[in-house]
Amino acid sequence: MAKEFIVPGQIVTGSGALDLAESALGKLGRKAMIVTDKVMIQLGNCEKVENALKNQGIEYTIYSEIVREPTDVMIENGLEQYKKEGCDFLVALGGGSPIDSMKAIGSLVADGGSISDYMGKNIDVAMPPMAAIPTTAGTGAEATQFTIITDTKKDIKMLLKGKVLMPSLAIIDPRFTMTAPPEITAATGLDALCHAVEAYTSNKAQTLSDTFAMSAVKRIFKYLSAAFHDGGNEEARIQMSVAALEAGIAFNNASVTLIHGMSRPIGALFHVAHGLSNAMLLKVCLTYALPGAYDRFAELGRITGVAISEDSDKEASEKFLAAITRLTEELETPSLEQFGIEKKAFFEAIEKMAHDAMESGSPQNTRRTITQADIEQLYKELWQ
Repeated sequence: MAKEFIVPGQIVTGSGALDLAESALGKLGRKAMIVTDKVMIQLGNCEKVENALKNQGIEYTIYSEIVREPTDVMIENGLEQYKKEGCDFLVALGGGSPIDSMKAIGSLVADGGSISDYMGKNIDVAMPPMAAIPTTAGTGAEATQFTIITDTKKDIKMLLKGKVLMPSLAIIDPRFTMTAPPEITAATGLDALCHAVEAYTSNKAQTLSDTFAMSAVKRIFKYLSAAFHDGGNEEARIQMSVAALEAGIAFNNASVTLIHGMSRPIGALFHVAHGLSNAMLLKVCLTYALPGAYDRFAELGRITGVAISEDSDKEASEKFLAAITRLTEELETPSLEQFGIEKKAFFEAIEKMAHDAMESGSPQNTRRTITQADIEQLYKELWQ
């Protein structure tokens, strides 16, 4: 069966990628709005992007009001600034939140309205050119047709989709990830691992997505620990940047499964960063998913070297899960309780979270049949 495979319009990778991409940036428009956060300004990362634009004679304005996970309110404010300043293209600098925000702002430029209007619909509108410059190695947002925005009125994280959300230009320069602290390196790295594992074990997987997913899993197993323990390890940072891109391309074409479906409601209701909530769910969700795809999980165990060819698929799968569990522990992933969430409040929200998870459609991509009742039970198991 024929399958479509989607990637960003242009990708520039490696140390010095921003320098190499300057001319491409200069062709996107006359005036840019840089979508970022105040930390990127404080670290001097934004100044590097500003200089690249200046070198091309491009005017710009900076929208730096992205705080944690993006909300519909942040998008409305960004759109207002974009129009007021007379911009004609967008540049996102940061982790998944600024990049997702850029996409959402761009989707409203032509027709206006609210980003919530696109919930449950395919976004297909005229978009301004967009350049994504990730500063973390994890979200893969620079390579996807998705954006995740919180609807503050309904307390839900909206997973919005459309081919038009693909950035025109993705600049993967690992020097920007060197400033990421260990906890961000861990959470975003495990997010990338989730993307790759879920893409490979999704019932929407295809040959090309498998190729990118397997490569990402191997890189992450080899380099994430090193990047976490030594943020100045340039080789580890380079390899993790590539892995995050590969994982993003993989799940952009094969989708995600149970982990992401259950993660978004936790983030929306309890304000846990997306990558961290994914990491918290890894063990519980993969334990459930394993019996539906022993062959797939086994292959991941073998290519990472945690299982051997003589192992049965079940044995190799279980070894892979054990290795992932050890990695989350090494990277100091907190439990919900350690994060500060009250058990009573969490349990009271389980029915809503399970409903919202199923509504997203992601759990249904898992190769083991799952119901809302199953998800409710898995949420409870996070406290065992």
